[in-house]
Amino acid sequence: MNAYLGESWQAFSAGTAPSGMVHPLAVRAMAELDIDIRDGATESVEDYRELHPDLVVTVCDSAAKNCPVWLGDEEVTHMPFDDPTKVIGSDSERISACRQVRDLMRDKLLTYLQSR
Repeated sequence: MNAYLGESWQAFSAGTAPSGMVHPLAVRAMAELDIDIRDGATESVEDYRELHPDLVVTVCDSAAKNCPVWLGDEEVTHMPFDDPTKVIGSDSERISACRQVRDLMRDKLLTYLQSR
């Protein structure tokens, strides 16, 4: 979202169980849109406890169930997406799944954020 709406929104990404690395297929899929996430870090939502966001968006069902309670005035919304890294198949099938989820996330989040 920072690449698209960086003038009006600042997005942070964190997980409830970070893996410690950005998945190589995610790096590849984002690079196709000229967005470089190679040096991105996987962070825990706990790293953001002191941040008081306007909006918290959970994007997978496990995060919606395990996301800590945010105390404050922020809006919390759930937009579930399949985890493309769980797809079993050929490299072509796996990168295709990453592209599909990338595009769905981009389109849904852009529409949501631009309407606010």
